[in-house]
Amino acid sequence: MRNLARTALADVTPLRTSAHFRRLWFGQSVSSIGQQMTALAISVQVYALTGSPFATGLVGLCSLVPLVAFGLYGGAIADTMDRRRLGLYGASGLAVLSTALAVQAFLGVRQVGVLYAVVALQAVCFALNAPARASMVPRLVPAEQLPAANALSTVSMNLGLTVGPMLGGLLIGVWSYQAAYLVDAVAFSASLYAMWRLPSMRPESSGSPSGGARPRASVLDGLRFLKDRPNLRMSFMADLAAMVFGMPRALFPALALLLFHGDASTVGLLAAAPAVGALLGALFSGWVSRVHRHGLAVVFAVLAWGLSIAGFGLARQLWLGLLLLAVAGAADTVSMIFRNTIMQEAAPDDMRGRLQGVFVVVVAGGPRLGDFESGTVAQLTSPTFSAVSGGLACVAVMLLLAARYPSFARYDSRNPTP
Repeated sequence: MRNLARTALADVTPLRTSAHFRRLWFGQSVSSIGQQMTALAISVQVYALTGSPFATGLVGLCSLVPLVAFGLYGGAIADTMDRRRLGLYGASGLAVLSTALAVQAFLGVRQVGVLYAVVALQAVCFALNAPARASMVPRLVPAEQLPAANALSTVSMNLGLTVGPMLGGLLIGVWSYQAAYLVDAVAFSASLYAMWRLPSMRPESSGSPSGGARPRASVLDGLRFLKDRPNLRMSFMADLAAMVFGMPRALFPALALLLFHGDASTVGLLAAAPAVGALLGALFSGWVSRVHRHGLAVVFAVLAWGLSIAGFGLARQLWLGLLLLAVAGAADTVSMIFRNTIMQEAAPDDMRGRLQGVFVVVVAGGPRLGDFESGTVAQLTSPTFSAVSGGLACVAVMLLLAARYPSFARYDSRNPTP
């Protein structure tokens, strides 16, 4: 049983062997839960102030625009300065903003514009913090531990997505928004402490014409770097294929009513199912360190995502729909683990910040483009057709990309080729 557990469960070797990674992971886990509590509290507060679903939906737009605008620049900054210092700046800004939210809630400020402004500033701080934090990981653990480290990072993220809203809802129900905001502000102390204990981490120059030896890193240099690196480029296109064509999130309210004859609680179950599957996929990821064909693993994971979403659109029993969404979430976790590892292995250190910036833009923008695509198709046809056709379109696009870039399926972590 111990051998089976070591084989199946997430490999915790990076946590055991690297004190810096352990502190960074713990700090990120705690702050991620706090941030998801705050995200829920902001949505609830905006709706309480306005009574408008449209005004509540604008919260997402207020975060998307700064994430896209500053994500690339945050990555470029991470390639020019001490990443530890940049991570400290970003985490400190997020802690201050959570404190500001708690203050406005305690003072009874009833201005939705204040909440929108704070959300936008939070997105800016996150866009600065995330590329710096992610580009540190290859310097904290050996290359052979990167898949395990990325799996653990996925566990951290999905803990936030599942535990955060539940705790946030409990705190809001018992003590109102102030408690959720205040707990989030305190939670950032773990992330700040982890960043503070890290050694100085300036980017290493690769000595290549990528721009690493220059005194300043250009966003355009990063995009030009991707142009001639098909495997790195495919790691982003694979995620866009899954998110743009196979993201059914915008369909959940309609499908809950029309397909499963449910109510608001059914919508909540549909929304939670992919996150639960993603968390389980990360917890049972002990096998990922033994896989070397990372590109092929990404292709299969995206195909599994698309087929699961298409099956979800055809399901008529709620339990089956939830199961298929959970399978899709687990497949997305596998894809994310290997895409992150490819990016960290195949890119030189002086480009990792900019590529993580692109990653932030893709992860933030892809699902929102998917919401637009699925909602538009559903309006023109039906929600069921939108889910099924979106999943099948994801499969078709992924197969076309794999045929167009066959080197991606041959990518081997023992000889990483960008």
